[in-house]
Amino acid sequence: MSHKSGASGSYTLSRKAKWFSSWNSYLFVLPALVFMVIFIGFPLIYNLIMSFQNVNVYNLSGKHDFIGFANYMKSLKDPVFYTALQNSVVFTVLSLFFQFTIGFALALFFNLKFPGRNLFRSLMLLAWMLPVVISGTVFQWMMSGDFGVINYFLQTLGIIDHPINWLSEGSTALLGTVVANIWIGIPFNMIILLSGLQGLPDHLYEAAKLDGANRLVQFRHITLPLMRPTILVLLILGIINTFKVFDLIFIMTSGGPVTSSTVLPIYAYQMSFTTLEFSQGASVSMIMFLILIVISIVYLRMSSKEEVH
Repeated sequence: MSHKSGASGSYTLSRKAKWFSSWNSYLFVLPALVFMVIFIGFPLIYNLIMSFQNVNVYNLSGKHDFIGFANYMKSLKDPVFYTALQNSVVFTVLSLFFQFTIGFALALFFNLKFPGRNLFRSLMLLAWMLPVVISGTVFQWMMSGDFGVINYFLQTLGIIDHPINWLSEGSTALLGTVVANIWIGIPFNMIILLSGLQGLPDHLYEAAKLDGANRLVQFRHITLPLMRPTILVLLILGIINTFKVFDLIFIMTSGGPVTSSTVLPIYAYQMSFTTLEFSQGASVSMIMFLILIVISIVYLRMSSKEEVH
């Protein structure tokens, strides 16, 4: 009998030990969880609630009426919304295409062994390490129509006859912000792709060389297939980060002239803090959030298929 009671007591103690051990694990996660609830969860829920209410500068401190999807319908009926959506798509596609292609080329180059490789690779990171405020201001000066260095070089080379106001003309304003964003994003793409390249097995390339495969064949049949998971993650992260770029465009053009460089984040800002229609600005933010959620779901499905294969 005493033997059974002793076994029961040790079993209870082991259960308590496991319980305390599991709770200790949760305690380590608690600070991150509290941070996410306060700085991500609460603003997101508050923004969602506001998007279904009538909140503007006149009733900000008063009672807010529930108006359903009226803010969403108002945003979707606004022609500026579709201009901003189109600009966001153009800005994202152009930025990602050149960031990825140039970043991949640099990653392949820095994956080679040559003297000073680490130094040059570190210098490439300066564009990514600089604050966006500084980068945007520098590009704003470079693209100035009066004293910009870009106009100086183009005129010196005889490509243009007269200075171009890159950020003040509707046909070139968005393109100017794309160029600045490409310059900022190239180092990030290069580092991620370079880390993926350095993780590829060398024996596959050695076997390919023995079979007489040149570098182009190796890149097509070895590098690209093995780099697909890294490329997929990089492109999805790039879409999410580029689609919500606000600070760079706001510094360089503020969405102008007129709406030529207005993207969805700028449009949401203007609704909230220029026209002071806080609820409509919240609805635009939620539409952006839903678009990014759809993109994330597509990525998760594609990654799950990659794991199956």
